[in-house]
This record gives sequence, C-alpha cells and structure tokens, in this order.
Amino acid sequence: MTGFVERHLGLAREQADRLRQHYWRRYGATMLGLIRHHDVDPHDFLRATHDFDVAKLLRIERGLARMVSRLPGRKVLMTNAPGVYARQVLRGVGLHRHIRVQYSIERLRLHGHFRPKPSIAMFRAVLAREGMAGRSNAGHAVLVDDSLVNLKAARAAGFSTVLRVGPGAVRPLAGGAYIDARVRSVRQLGRRLS
Repeated sequence: MTGFVERHLGLAREQADRLRQHYWRRYGATMLGLIRHHDVDPHDFLRATHDFDVAKLLRIERGLARMVSRLPGRKVLMTNAPGVYARQVLRGVGLHRHIRVQYSIERLRLHGHFRPKPSIAMFRAVLAREGMAGRSNAGHAVLVDDSLVNLKAARAAGFSTVLRVGPGAVRPLAGGAYIDARVRSVRQLGRRLS
C-alpha cells in the first residue's frame, strides 16, 4: 500500500508510509483517505495493493478447518480486504467450506459509500443482514479480530468480542471492557465462546 501511495501521489517512501498510516488510523482503511482526499479509484487501489501470491504468506494453524467446523453457529467473514484476496486466503487455509457468507470491502457499503471496519453503522447493517439485529440477539453475534478499534466498534453495535492476540504480543491484556475474551489460538475459541 505504501508503494501505491508513493507512486500514485508522487511522494517519497517515508511520506507515503506516514500518509498511509494516517489514513488507516483516521478512517479505518487507507483506501478511504485516498478516495476522499485524492480521488483514487477504489477498484484500482484494491487490485494494485492485493496483486501478489497469497499462498506464500499464509501460516496455518494445524487442524484449523476442523476446529472452525466445530465452533457453534454460522461463520461469516467480514474483512476490509477485497473479495478475490479473501477467497484466496480462505481457500489457502482450508476454510472456504466453513464460511457461510463473505463481506469483503466491496460489500461493506452503505448508501453508496464504503464503510469498512470499524464503522459502527456497517457492523449494525451486517447484523441486520444476518438476522441478528435487535435486543433479543444482543451478544449472540461474535466478532473475532486482532484490532482493538474494530472490537470496540463491534461491541457498540451489539457484538460480543474476542481479541485474537498474536504470538509474542507485548500487551496480551490490551483492551477494555469491550473485550469479552482473548485467545492466542483458534483452539481456545471453542472454550471462550461457551
């Protein structure tokens, strides 16, 4: 993404990286800042920044597909990545058969505008689309994510939340009251969800 910003806006590498990070923090997705402030075509951005061999980057937890299949409820993917990339990742890690619905960034739109994570309005819209909106369903939908910003917004929208803490995390207890559980592995997810 830094390379795209660098080439598209004619910036030095450091400037491009700072701007990319600024837009990511401010809007939840670098793409939104580029659309708003630089009239970048979102489809060009997504195509250019996700054009690489996904398989080489994947690290798969042993037995992942089996563990996910045993989790209760339907599984839905909500990602700020483009659909082509998300499908490659799901197939690469063997989860393509277990994910009922995919909300890639192309589908994360409200009133014609992109609203990726951490948009509270988009989280609510996804809950409604999945028939999980309203007080009677509060907390029945669970978002598992590694971003505190996304989890905080999801909680505000009515999700229960699970923080995926990466290996070697400096702050495994990060997050506030909006975090219902923390896991380092999918293996722990079943126990935490019950």
